[in-house]
Amino acid sequence: MTHMDFAHPYFGVFMMFVLTFGAFFATIWLARLVSRKMARLDTEKLKTTYYECGPEVTKQPNTISVQFYLMALLFILFDIEIIFMFPWAVDFKVLGWFGFIEMLLFILLLTIGFIYAWKKGALEWHSIK
Repeated sequence: MTHMDFAHPYFGVFMMFVLTFGAFFATIWLARLVSRKMARLDTEKLKTTYYECGPEVTKQPNTISVQFYLMALLFILFDIEIIFMFPWAVDFKVLGWFGFIEMLLFILLLTIGFIYAWKKGALEWHSIK
């Protein structure tokens, strides 16, 4: 038996994964190359011109508050918590007390994180002025 054994039952799946990754990478690279060649770079003057009778366009930096990202991160965190609770609720009787204690520990850990974020002020929306 050599180290190059191609008779493994999951070798075909692994090769499909590698080929899919290569095809995806090549497609993204090709799309990037084509879009850079076809993009118009002379549109800056068009963006700052008047539109009918509107006010003169002034260039401003696009700033988004960090609070937006913190709120989104907390939303994703607690959304995933709910996603983990659905399978637990379906198999609640099968898991028994072990599953109940595990879920209590999971909720306790997330509650500690929620209280920490609350104390740090991550849930307060500050004015962007």
